[in-house]
Amino acid sequence: MTAADDSRTVRGLVPILATPFQSDGALDVAGLRRLVEFQLSAPVDAVATFGMASEGFALTATERRLILREVSDVVAGAVPVVAGVNATSTATALEQAAQAVEDNAHTLMVLPPFMVAPGPDQIVEFYGHVGELADSAGAEVMIQDAPGVTGVAMSPALIVELSKLTGVASIKVESPPTVPKVGAVVDAIGDDEEFVVLGGQNAQFVLDEYARGSVGTMPACEFADLLAAILDDWNAAREDQAREAFARLLPLVVHGLQQGIAWAVHKEVLVRRGIIEHATVRSPAKPLDAGGRALLEAVLKPLGLGADGPHILDKGAV
Repeated sequence: MTAADDSRTVRGLVPILATPFQSDGALDVAGLRRLVEFQLSAPVDAVATFGMASEGFALTATERRLILREVSDVVAGAVPVVAGVNATSTATALEQAAQAVEDNAHTLMVLPPFMVAPGPDQIVEFYGHVGELADSAGAEVMIQDAPGVTGVAMSPALIVELSKLTGVASIKVESPPTVPKVGAVVDAIGDDEEFVVLGGQNAQFVLDEYARGSVGTMPACEFADLLAAILDDWNAAREDQAREAFARLLPLVVHGLQQGIAWAVHKEVLVRRGIIEHATVRSPAKPLDAGGRALLEAVLKPLGLGADGPHILDKGAV
């Protein structure tokens, strides 16, 4: 396979796919395919894997290849596919990047090296190498600015320098507080319309990020249909309606940001919605206990997504 030839820079709603596992911990390929179909029906503007919400830290290299190929097969060119690159050196990042574009990734969402903290010059050199590889394969690079995970801070001035590199087309800002950082980066980039800014952090502040110039968001995947409707209202200048609907969704968004159990939250919601069969997570992620599941049920019920709510699969939507 070769990288997707779609020239669109990723923007809009780009959910990070969970990785479904069977009850014994094996990869659930059928569940993965249903999950992708659900995203397309939402609808979304792209799909992403190997992000924070994908449990990428617990996947083997063989599984990464299989997942990306299955996702690309279901998408079938309908939307771009983003693949996370989260390595600890330039050499290993280039290896992951080359594999991802071979398996049909349109965009590489790339963390900076973080085991040994790089200086600004090293960050520029790193993204220069990955950007050149991506560009030569017809793909693009999205910088992932996530200092909470990596400990690597990138200033707006450094991001401007990175935006000028070959193959580097966008940035996902996950540096809290995200809203002022989005605004600062958008202002620093100025009139460069070819480089775009997206938000992360499970879309916790998505509407404020949009108000400051973001053109996309990359949350977890269990509420893509609900968020798609909210963003449609926002983009149609129905801002009050969008904020009212987002306020109803926000408890679920925040629930999925809990350290250590976020992956279990995402999957428990997907199970309740009938999209995947099991909420299995891989260590060191932790499953929800009975009390945690009861609290999640209380969050879901006002949204009509509780145990008595409709299941996506029951409706034949995917």
